[in-house]
Amino acid sequence: MSQPRNGTPGDVEEIHWPSLVAAISSISAVGIAIGLGLPLLSIILEKRGVPSTLIGLNTAMAGIAAMVAAPITTKLAHKFGVAPTMLWAVVLSALSAVGFFYAEQFWMWFPLRFAFHGATTTLFILSEFWINAASPPSKRGFVLGIYATVLSLGFAAGPLLFSIVGSEGIIPFGVGACAILLAAVPIFIARHESPVLEEKPELHFMRYIFLVPSATAAVFIFGAVEAGGLALFPIYAVRASFTESQAALLLTVMGIGNMIFQIPVGLLSDRMKDKRPLLAGMAFMGLIGSLMLPLLSHSWALMAAVLLFWGGCVAGLYTVGLSHLGSRLTGSDLAAANAAFVFCYAVGTVAGPQVIGAAIDVAGNNGFAWAIAAFFGLYALLSAVRLLFIRKRA
Repeated sequence: MSQPRNGTPGDVEEIHWPSLVAAISSISAVGIAIGLGLPLLSIILEKRGVPSTLIGLNTAMAGIAAMVAAPITTKLAHKFGVAPTMLWAVVLSALSAVGFFYAEQFWMWFPLRFAFHGATTTLFILSEFWINAASPPSKRGFVLGIYATVLSLGFAAGPLLFSIVGSEGIIPFGVGACAILLAAVPIFIARHESPVLEEKPELHFMRYIFLVPSATAAVFIFGAVEAGGLALFPIYAVRASFTESQAALLLTVMGIGNMIFQIPVGLLSDRMKDKRPLLAGMAFMGLIGSLMLPLLSHSWALMAAVLLFWGGCVAGLYTVGLSHLGSRLTGSDLAAANAAFVFCYAVGTVAGPQVIGAAIDVAGNNGFAWAIAAFFGLYALLSAVRLLFIRKRA
């Protein structure tokens, strides 16, 4: 398999910070832009009188673009190089970000959404591949924990930036584009240290989805629960007699749990040769936490305490799943599997809101918790069966 220029990961136990800083800081700048752009675009469409259904349809282009971009990203990186592909993705996403300001017709926002999220998906895939390839095996979970924490801070900084710049004029679009263009600086500086894909992936893209199923299934569950939970939790909380501000604070608490548990979970995964029991354990904790939600609807404090740990468990599926992927594959296979990983995340973000929303319509407000529990329970069950099968076979 092809390896990074800076050496074979398995032979290097020191963290190679220049490569990691480049990959982590670049994708965090993109996270800031996405965190700014999502509320900005929704608010502008609302002001223009676009129906909520069409706003949701336009937003769903993000998932569709990710599913289209994922299979071709590795091919582009193999042909043009990892760093050059990332730099072109930065340019395309920045141009499309500014394009929203000049696109007065609503239909124009569909190709712009597709271009923006397709380009940022490419950045996510190649950044995570770069991080995985440059991380020493014994510290991979720790490094990915840092990545997830910094990325979470970037996503959190986006809405804060939106509250400062507002939605009027070209300024918010210019700020978002500048944030994206800043991502090019560390990539360009470390371009000679980016991984080299000398070989094409050995398998068809869809085969990589099932090559490391514990990782790809984990990120599917993460995408479904994250997207569905964030989108519909405010509705669940308000119907459960919390105020809008209390519901917003509960989401904030969940986000804090997401951030503070990433590095500890990553360090824990580094101490485990096989990451699958940890993935199954976090899914089981997610199952218990979601089943507890209807029982805690009378107390904001108890709900907040559960969501703090629950947020860490949910986000840990992504971090540990990515670490598990890096422990199993290298080179072009790792890049292709990373693309499959992001593809499964995108499918989850499309499926989650639909399933959870339908569960609320069918079973009432508690359908929110039951649907999320079903996602976690399915993964926990499949993981347990798979672990038992592997042990019996061994």
